[in-house]
Amino acid sequence: MNILLLGASGPTGQQVLQQALEHGDTVTALARHPETLEQFGQQVKVVRGDATSAEDLTKAMDGQDVIISTLGRGKALRAENLFTDAILAILQAASATGVHRLVWLSSFGVAHTYDSATFSQKAVYKTILRNIYENKAEAEKLLRASDLDYTIVYPTALTNGPATDTYRVGENISMKSAVLKVSRADVGHFMYRAAQDAEWIGRDAVITSGGN
Repeated sequence: MNILLLGASGPTGQQVLQQALEHGDTVTALARHPETLEQFGQQVKVVRGDATSAEDLTKAMDGQDVIISTLGRGKALRAENLFTDAILAILQAASATGVHRLVWLSSFGVAHTYDSATFSQKAVYKTILRNIYENKAEAEKLLRASDLDYTIVYPTALTNGPATDTYRVGENISMKSAVLKVSRADVGHFMYRAAQDAEWIGRDAVITSGGN
């Protein structure tokens, strides 16, 4: 499979990349700073560019079977329109290249998953994370209105723990009174798996640890 990976240098993107390389897929990574992926050598085709540029995306997307996006803002508390700009650019590039499949990383608390959050989580989502979450929600509205075969992934609190392969995935998982967590390794495993078949096309996937 030919995969275009966005956000490959980030912690979750690295997990998706590892999955793809272990399975022998051909990976193209679009990166503003290609030097951050030098350790992969010839294993990964790195294209210098910006995920909010339709021109850069079109060049990188040509010949791909699927796009996997793990774009994020790191520790920043403002989105600066990253997610809406990226979706608009992806839609334009996908139309130009004929790529139809997108697996998109979001966050628990965005869109309908907000309703399943705890009271304390909702307080954070409405204050500290409000700007980022609102931009993610707007981006997802654009994605849902498109003709792409999308999957939107909503991980609960992310950790740097090891892969477990016992994680739970559902279209809606309630937090109840506990704050559920999931490792980036498990999220990367699921996102890669979701890109392989049609099971999660047109669906939301809330993912959390199987031990909760």
